[in-house]
Amino acid sequence: MATPNYGFEKRQKELAKKRKKEDKLKAKSDRKSGLLPEDGSDPDVADDADSAVAAPDAADAQMPPV
Repeated sequence: MATPNYGFEKRQKELAKKRKKEDKLKAKSDRKSGLLPEDGSDPDVADDADSAVAAPDAADAQMPPV
């Protein structure tokens, strides 16, 4: 039976931790530079939400009453 390679597992954990830290720093610098709104919402998502709210009203108007 093969023995576990603890060194490999440790290295993978360290690399994952490093990637996560870099992603956090990048997100923080993006927020700081003004690329994203401060509230964390995506302006494109807000447009989709408005159209989703309007769609049920239009569907109700076209459907005959039950």
